[in-house]
Amino acid sequence: MAHVRTFGVVGLVLAAALTAGCSGSSGTGSGTGSGSASAGASAAPTEANPAGDIPDNQAFVAYQPPGGGFTVKVPEGWARTSQGGTIVFTDKLNRVQISSSSASTAPTAGLVTNQVVPHLRGQVKKLAASKVSQVTRHAGRAVLLTYQGDSAPDTVTGKVVRDAFERYAFYRQGREVDLTLSGPVTADNVDPWRIVSDSFAWR
Repeated sequence: MAHVRTFGVVGLVLAAALTAGCSGSSGTGSGTGSGSASAGASAAPTEANPAGDIPDNQAFVAYQPPGGGFTVKVPEGWARTSQGGTIVFTDKLNRVQISSSSASTAPTAGLVTNQVVPHLRGQVKKLAASKVSQVTRHAGRAVLLTYQGDSAPDTVTGKVVRDAFERYAFYRQGREVDLTLSGPVTADNVDPWRIVSDSFAWR
């Protein structure tokens, strides 16, 4: 009788284990990981990311415009358009704009405040929170202008996004290059934008 009871207990334990395994496996059908718990844990941060966040695994490639003069790393795979001396790389809600022009003097904080900001007010809707400072990047000193403004309405939905802008003005030997990085104010693109601005180099 003792052997019978032992077998019965083992059978119940095995049945319980099989039942738990079946119920656990049914929860992994919608996940991409090895288990429902790990899949849920990895999915939550992705869903919580604000719109416009550039992925951590985004690759960057060096870009050198026709005629040379400088190089800068831009996100790989982004769409590129150009008009005159301005090149723009875009992906979803983010944008990298590079403008090159001749200049007799190097940009200063005062020049950007008194000339560039008023000019941008006529181009960027609801421009606000502008701040001008001098920063150092690998290419040397640059004048940084940060501000916020409304994006152009989406051509399909008409939705307007509040954007944050970083505009770097680099100068050398009569040539100025303005590097403007922008994306939704809710996005955390500090690291990607630092990669781009730090990669700028004169040639």
